[in-house]
Amino acid sequence: MMNDILQAYGLITPGSIKPFGDGLINHTWKIEDEKGSFILQKINTGVFKHPEYISENIKAVSGYLSVHHPAYFFCTPVTTTQLDDLVYTSEGCFRMYPFIKNSHTINVAENAGQAFEAARMFGELTKLLAGFPVDKLKITLPDFHNISLRYNDFLKAVVHGNKERIQQSSSLINFLKSQQHIVAEYEQLKTSGALKPRVTHHDTKINNVLLDDNNKGICVIDLDTLMPGYFISDVGDMMRTYISPFGEEEKNFSKLEMREDYFTAIAEGYLYEMRNELNEAELNHFVFAGKFMIYMQALRFLTDYLNNDIYYGRKYEEHNFVRAGNQVHLLQLLIEKEARFQEITNRITFPKKTTRQNH
Repeated sequence: MMNDILQAYGLITPGSIKPFGDGLINHTWKIEDEKGSFILQKINTGVFKHPEYISENIKAVSGYLSVHHPAYFFCTPVTTTQLDDLVYTSEGCFRMYPFIKNSHTINVAENAGQAFEAARMFGELTKLLAGFPVDKLKITLPDFHNISLRYNDFLKAVVHGNKERIQQSSSLINFLKSQQHIVAEYEQLKTSGALKPRVTHHDTKINNVLLDDNNKGICVIDLDTLMPGYFISDVGDMMRTYISPFGEEEKNFSKLEMREDYFTAIAEGYLYEMRNELNEAELNHFVFAGKFMIYMQALRFLTDYLNNDIYYGRKYEEHNFVRAGNQVHLLQLLIEKEARFQEITNRITFPKKTTRQNH
């Protein structure tokens, strides 16, 4: 199977083929060949039902950037000997990227400087694509960040889910219901036109940025969810995954934090690029982005738990219950810090671009 795929790219006798990274969705290998080093991925068509949509979006964005911002490094797939971006076999759908030399990724922000750099990279991509006709992009994951849908799914699970788990989760359920105003506020922002549709990455975990040996950004990767969206998706996911030193798997909620220096790094990095792109309403809802994303993830984890773990799966009986509780606690911490974080956002301005010195 692998030989057929590699031959499609003209790689006859690769020196080595090794599993690479720890992504949860696609299977990935690093290929070493006399022609160079490459990353091969098998696209999870159970999640991405139209891989061609991903390919079309990347082509469209790449074409725009090559004309309007030719100096920007945008990593595009390697084409086959037949100039195709995708290879279909009986085993699935595959694509290949060049391996970028002297690059690495990290799974956790180890310092605020890394958080700044990642936030800047995601902001830069969206800024450079400000003139791109966003309605031309295909939707690769329908309803990915549709919080109203997630809330309705949650309400259904509260009625029709596992009765014992519903009873066990009563305090989490009551809290999440009490925060329904987050859904209402999001819908009001959309309806009023305050949120501008933009080319949005939608998966801004820090391991989706390639860094050089000095931890400076090289490029944004994992473009499967590059599609129309709102800035709150990208900023919210950064806040959810960078600010606390421990992620959603942590059982000891007392370890969770809302670290002010990491929030400041995200705001400075993203607004370094996007300050003049965001409107006043968007700037006033910068911190709301974190509430939006954390709340939505809490809804999704608890919904799955009440539905007997049909989506995320589990490693132990109460895994999704713990994940939901973790995110609820994180949301509570953010609510406590909300005024302070918005104050930080309000004072961040960039009358001229300067190099950040304090990280």
